[in-house]
Amino acid sequence: MRTIERDVARHYTHGALEQAILNGLKAMDRALEEIGPEDLAAVDEFHIGGREATADLAERLAPSPGTALLDIGCGLGGAARFFARRYNCQVTGVDITPEFVEVATMLTRRVNLAERVDHRVASALDLPFGDGRFDAATLLHVGMNIPDKEALCAEVRRVLKPGGAFAIYDIMRTGDGELDYPVPWAATAATSFVAGPETYRQALEAAGFEVAAERDRRDFAVDFFRRMQARVAESGPPPLGLHILMGADAPRKVANMIASLESGRVAPVEMICRRS
Repeated sequence: MRTIERDVARHYTHGALEQAILNGLKAMDRALEEIGPEDLAAVDEFHIGGREATADLAERLAPSPGTALLDIGCGLGGAARFFARRYNCQVTGVDITPEFVEVATMLTRRVNLAERVDHRVASALDLPFGDGRFDAATLLHVGMNIPDKEALCAEVRRVLKPGGAFAIYDIMRTGDGELDYPVPWAATAATSFVAGPETYRQALEAAGFEVAAERDRRDFAVDFFRRMQARVAESGPPPLGLHILMGADAPRKVANMIASLESGRVAPVEMICRRS
């Protein structure tokens, strides 16, 4: 594994994540043998907007039943399970963090989606699949940890069929100014590679993609965080939430993220692309 990828995987590793999630479910009075995807929504989609953002992206991607979908940087598998259940896709998720993949596999099995979703440890820059294996691919809050956007886009293009769709939802640079750390994706600038939409466009076009649609989701992100803060102020952190993934310094990471959003330095940007 590359040094940067090893450091990124270390950043995301919890150490006892499976038990922490199961404890959260028990605190919510969920019977573990009866949990469904909805019970996991608060913790299993580690990107701004969570399930709401995934559903918005999915509407624009509009996969057909039976679509072979690759979810790059799948984390705990929430988006992969959403696509499998809502759109009847066959989904493969890859992530460089072994603990995430282990927990994703466990959760997928518990919600009875193992026949339609599988997860494996793999690098986005060295995908263990043959050329033209997938109909579509997704990348949700992953590119911020990958310095070589051109290599990323070239590798995604390789594993997509001609005409295949590539949906991106990443934090991108939209204004000047230094970012304050830590943030959810990095403790320091050493593993943070936030780039502007123009960098993504250039990398995509160089790899042979056409950007069919693009939108800045800053307003959505700010509203999402305001709603989250209001809920926490009213009733405290929920038993199950992204704070489990972010660790003890979750409040500081979120505060820095909000400050960068509100100042216009960064924003989540959505791109829908097609392979030539």
